[in-house]
Amino acid sequence: MIAHIEGRIDEKFGNSVVIDVNGVGYEVMVSAFDYDDARLGETKKFFTYHAVREQSEELYGFSSLTAKRLFELLISVQGIGPKAGIAILSLSDAEEVRNAIANADVAFISKASGVGKKSAERVIVDLRDKVGAPSRYGASEVKTGVVGGASKEPDEALDALMALGFSLKEATAALEDVDTSLSTEERVKKALQK
Repeated sequence: MIAHIEGRIDEKFGNSVVIDVNGVGYEVMVSAFDYDDARLGETKKFFTYHAVREQSEELYGFSSLTAKRLFELLISVQGIGPKAGIAILSLSDAEEVRNAIANADVAFISKASGVGKKSAERVIVDLRDKVGAPSRYGASEVKTGVVGGASKEPDEALDALMALGFSLKEATAALEDVDTSLSTEERVKKALQK
């Protein structure tokens, strides 16, 4: 399995980017936010999910480990395939999507392309207990337009805890009361002390 790819972005089309890794171009399907953030010619790293089907093989890429883990949870839900998972992650950044699931925000999830109300309800029922506590309460808003300055950076402390073997829910709970103004290293240390 391909865990991650790092290379130069050579092409962008549809909802995919082509990443050149030592002369080999990998087509990677990404969320709308990662697509908007990718710049031609820049070197970028994507955590990947390799979907193998009878008729095709597809590579899905994520700018953070958190987004990849959330994608894996989404596609574990009956009726949600990789394309629907990417559509849900295209609604907003991974934390906002996680928060919407934790808050049981069916309206937010059902705005994803190809995801109806029943599928959104199934996502919430199956994943609400797996994504951790909401970081804030209330309805989420779908963000549109260029990501630019509006998007939040991936939470490196959350990614670090998941790399250490924490589940998304455990990592979220461990960081719940840790001051976000601390450095990533300090936040991870405090989370591990709990």
